[in-house]
Amino acid sequence: MTDRVYNFGAGPAMLPEPVMRKIQEEWLNYRGMGVSIIEISHRADAFIEVLEEAKALFRELTDLPDNYRILFMHGGARMVFSALPLNLAGRCATRKCLYAETGNFAKVAAQEAQKFCQVKTVISSAAGGYDHIPELPLELIDQDAAYLHITGNNTIFGTRWNTFPETGKVPLIADMTSELLSRRIDYRRFGAVYAGLQKNLGPSGMAMVIIRDDLLGFADAVTPTLLDFTQADKDNSLTNTTNTFAVYVIKLVLEWLQEQGGVAAMEEINEAKAARLYQVIDDGDFYRGIARKDHRSIMNVSFLLNGDGLTAKFLQQAEDRGLYALKGYRSVGGVRASIYNPMPMVGVEKLATFMEEFAARHG
Repeated sequence: MTDRVYNFGAGPAMLPEPVMRKIQEEWLNYRGMGVSIIEISHRADAFIEVLEEAKALFRELTDLPDNYRILFMHGGARMVFSALPLNLAGRCATRKCLYAETGNFAKVAAQEAQKFCQVKTVISSAAGGYDHIPELPLELIDQDAAYLHITGNNTIFGTRWNTFPETGKVPLIADMTSELLSRRIDYRRFGAVYAGLQKNLGPSGMAMVIIRDDLLGFADAVTPTLLDFTQADKDNSLTNTTNTFAVYVIKLVLEWLQEQGGVAAMEEINEAKAARLYQVIDDGDFYRGIARKDHRSIMNVSFLLNGDGLTAKFLQQAEDRGLYALKGYRSVGGVRASIYNPMPMVGVEKLATFMEEFAARHG
């Protein structure tokens, strides 16, 4: 078998190796049952136990208040883009929903919402190439709106919200697909938080939605059953056959995170990983970061090389060294190192050393 590489892909991203080994160990015989986890009914006691353990672990790791529901939804974060206005726009007669456009997926979320509600973009960093998070004072937030949507971490451009806006009585909704569980968050600040699984949680194709219970019960009559948050809560996310394997992997990832010391310990590790790469970028003029320094992500480090034709050579030589999937997003180019929770410091150090050696040879 080819040796495993360090996967810096934005998603599907790497999983912790102990989790992969646990999956392998239990694949044909889950807990002595003689069947695989993917062969067990979603209504079987064995799977319900997995589901409840996953929710309990998430609550414990995040100190999530009791008045928030945890839902497992189909279709990933892109499906939640549609589900949000269908479930929440009806809270207000205006059907106005506010969006902060701080990156590509923040923009796509607003475009999808326009099909179901009146969208108002309250801030945008598009003119600056999405290299920062604009200020969002309370006076820009219409208090007759159903919600304000932000994208906590912008995967492509490598920016993040370091502090979250005050919103008055308007519920704050956050897409945290690329940063959930990577840093400590006070969930009481939010009406809802959601994330696709494929970065810090598990395999692609599903999303977790964490929603405050007073925001349930407002779904439009035309809302498809499988996009109705209230129905999902009522049915314990089992309205139909859910992705049982994905929920199982989430549980294993959460157990692994607990073993690492929890979210606070992981945040410290993540900050150290990001600092090592930004140190190389800032030490000279060979590399140029895309995000402004005071808005940088600790999950996605995006940068350009100052030299014609060097990016392709950098990417090929990096892959030859076992540094996989570093190519920047197609609209930006350059290099993007996604260093989610499962990426170990040794992988980041290997990349940083390669970057230093490459700059020395070509700078």
